Amino acid sequence: MGALPPKTAEAMERTSGLYERLKSVIPEVEWATMAEDVDAIQRLKKERNAVILAHNYMRPEIFHAVADVQGDSLALAREAAKIEADVIVMAGVHFMAETAKLLNPARTVLIPDQQAGCSLAESIRPEDVRALRMQYPYAPVVTYVNTSAAVKAESDICCTSGNAKKIVESLGSKEIVMIPDEYLAQNIAAETNVKIIPWRGRCEVHERFTPQDIALFREQNPGVVIVAHPECAPKVIELCDFAGSTAEMIAWIEKEKPKQAVLLTECSMSDNVSVQNPGTTFIRPCQLCPHMKRITLANIRSALETMQHEVTVPESTASRARRAVERMIAVK
Repeated sequence: MGALPPKTAEAMERTSGLYERLKSVIPEVEWATMAEDVDAIQRLKKERNAVILAHNYMRPEIFHAVADVQGDSLALAREAAKIEADVIVMAGVHFMAETAKLLNPARTVLIPDQQAGCSLAESIRPEDVRALRMQYPYAPVVTYVNTSAAVKAESDICCTSGNAKKIVESLGSKEIVMIPDEYLAQNIAAETNVKIIPWRGRCEVHERFTPQDIALFREQNPGVVIVAHPECAPKVIELCDFAGSTAEMIAWIEKEKPKQAVLLTECSMSDNVSVQNPGTTFIRPCQLCPHMKRITLANIRSALETMQHEVTVPESTASRARRAVERMIAVK
């Protein structure tokens, strides 16, 4: 690289330790464009007594360089309940920020971009849940955490992809309604004797993967292992070597240590997992979530500088939604 502006050079020096673990996925020339934001965020976190929660789908520079807590929806929900900071910044999508607020009502929760939504969360409304209750009055409603607080408030209990089977079976009911992810419900139904009534929602990232994709990956990369998220279609899951939540996918890779792997999920997760598993070569299918990618170093920095955008949930909704989330967390 040529000579850098003094501020950039100083930030590069102060963040060199953070960059050391990221150099396999971020070229130094790109890090030079990020270092000032990373440096400022580290300073602002101390000034604001703030923590950053980052979902596994965040870019590596967020996930590994500025986040204090990383994980899937369940891990973030659990850690949010333990937070002692004054400010929580959610590096994820809006429903995750709402969940953090539900579990930390007295703390300030910020989301760097208010438009960071979720196609799955938008597939169902509170009135839809009420209609389902009328149609299936004896079936408890299990709601995936990928939903708004208003939908959670109409539900009996929440779940994540990592604990869905355990949650479903914990209710002691022969029949349950499971919303909103149709594929997750179908995949869990294949693992349990409980009758599961699904909704028609789907994740716009995971529904794109097809059996033809898997055949092509195997043809082009002999010996590759394929690991999928259960938001993929059942016909895709059947052809994979392992399926599980993002946390379970990571644990499987760390245990099995395959030479080559494909992760059928959001693209950035492969980058994040590769940092911690240098012995595995990841073939990247690269299905990007446009909502997750709204979160950037620049708007995380801006959120901490301006204390925007604060996420709030009306208490009439929050008290009921909180109960559903806390019931999930209580299931061990």
